Amino acid sequence: MKVVRIPAGIYAANCYLVYSEKDNEGIVIDPGGDVDDIIAKIEELGLKIKYIILTHGHGDHIAGVGEIKEYTNAPVLIHKDDEHLLRDGDNNLSSMMAMGRVELSADMIVEDGDEIFFGDLKAKIIHTPGHTPGGISIKIEDSIFTGDTLFAGSIGRTDFPGGSFEKIIDSIKNKIIIYPDDTKIYPGHGPSSTIKAEKATNPFLR
Repeated sequence: MKVVRIPAGIYAANCYLVYSEKDNEGIVIDPGGDVDDIIAKIEELGLKIKYIILTHGHGDHIAGVGEIKEYTNAPVLIHKDDEHLLRDGDNNLSSMMAMGRVELSADMIVEDGDEIFFGDLKAKIIHTPGHTPGGISIKIEDSIFTGDTLFAGSIGRTDFPGGSFEKIIDSIKNKIIIYPDDTKIYPGHGPSSTIKAEKATNPFLR
């Protein structure tokens, strides 16, 4: 498995290209802007994009979805509890963000425990509510893409509509850090980490 991180848009939301070295089939996680950069990297690597997977429905993570879908013709996946956010620029907060109103529809709905296959890789969907009701993390091999649930040294905001501090802490403690210490964490903003590092240094997990 190969992972390419592209901080996208003016909010620098991490867009990830995750792909199989076997056949270059891959996924795009959270294309939040800077579409030209994302497409350029897809072309440079010769990737065949099978899915666009959204960790949640906020504007800074979805602003580039329309153009990436048009370029790749890949279906857009989101958890059922965040599907409504995509359709409404007020609910997904894009109407208050610099990119302007973003409204779109998902092609496929995912739920906790679903498995998505591409190349020789398997992505397991983990429902991790708290930042949004339908927030997900995506486990692929020894890595978890945590969206805005868990960051290096911090956690996602819970003061937006539908947010819950109790739920995000429960999600992190009972659905993410249960995995081995050497599991890599790829968050929605900022640098990567490991479960071991977060257990040791994240003030919200002490």
